[in-house]
Amino acid sequence: MNKLLGRTAIAALSLAFAGEALATEWNVSLWGKQRAFTEHVEKLAELVSEKTGGEFTLNISYGGLSNNRENLDGISIGAFEMAQFCAGYHRDKNPSITVLELPFLGVTSLEQERKISQAVYAHPAVQADLARWNATLLMPSPLPQYNLVGVGDAPTTLADFEGMSVRATGGIGAAMETVGAVPTSMSATEVRQALDSGVVQAVSFAPHAHMSFGTVENATYWTTNLNPGTVNCPVVANTDALDALSDEHREALLGSIDEALDHYVEYYENQTMAAWGPLLEEKGITQVTFTDEEIAAFREAAAAPAAAAWIEQNTAAGLPAQELYDLVTGMVAEGM
Repeated sequence: MNKLLGRTAIAALSLAFAGEALATEWNVSLWGKQRAFTEHVEKLAELVSEKTGGEFTLNISYGGLSNNRENLDGISIGAFEMAQFCAGYHRDKNPSITVLELPFLGVTSLEQERKISQAVYAHPAVQADLARWNATLLMPSPLPQYNLVGVGDAPTTLADFEGMSVRATGGIGAAMETVGAVPTSMSATEVRQALDSGVVQAVSFAPHAHMSFGTVENATYWTTNLNPGTVNCPVVANTDALDALSDEHREALLGSIDEALDHYVEYYENQTMAAWGPLLEEKGITQVTFTDEEIAAFREAAAAPAAAAWIEQNTAAGLPAQELYDLVTGMVAEGM
């Protein structure tokens, strides 16, 4: 009897250990707080858990694992298994995807941004670029065109940006330079304090970020149609961790990406943008719209020089820069 009980106990322990071995937990490094920008990651975690009966979980941390500018570094050393970052935070580390941050590309919708980003992510040169950091691109975080929230007197013409310190990264910063602004790069979590203290007079963000990081609290104006570009913020996995997943768990993860992105786009369009206009009205923020002539001149001054400089610099660095640029602009021209 004792032997039977012993064998039963051993069998139970074996099953317990086997069940434990099947369980997989990934740590995911985000920043700020849950918002439209992170809805696809939250949805992905939900779907993965559902599909695996809770055996594969994504533990999402908002700022508890890493500084947002160091998420790619954390991925490279395996400090966590998944992270989100923005290309403009460290352009030298991910030059291939900065093609998506060039000004005035002409992208008109979140769905188009999604498709073009995914096409760029699938390019072998881009995958090799991120592989240097042991990172596999999973999905983009499609964002609308950026515009400015500012304090003080509202600009009435683009000339009013002359000498103005503006938080603007990547290609948006380069574009703002062409109208005389002084672009400053800082992470999203630093922006509210910088605006309130006068370090910057205006902030370039998408609507969700203006709401999430509080720039609208003391703002006096919002530009409705500068639309100089956007930032590209992928979600990546540590490649070793991805390769180590069981086939079932890997399929649960990768097979949930499209549904997670569908949720993200729907959420941004039907909740975030629906709340943005009423919020501006509620806070009495002046909405500034520039003339078609000024926007055309802005585009002409910023777009071609920025693209030419990007192609030259990255071709010299060994990237197929012209090919990547043509991929993006070709898809825009085709309305994809």
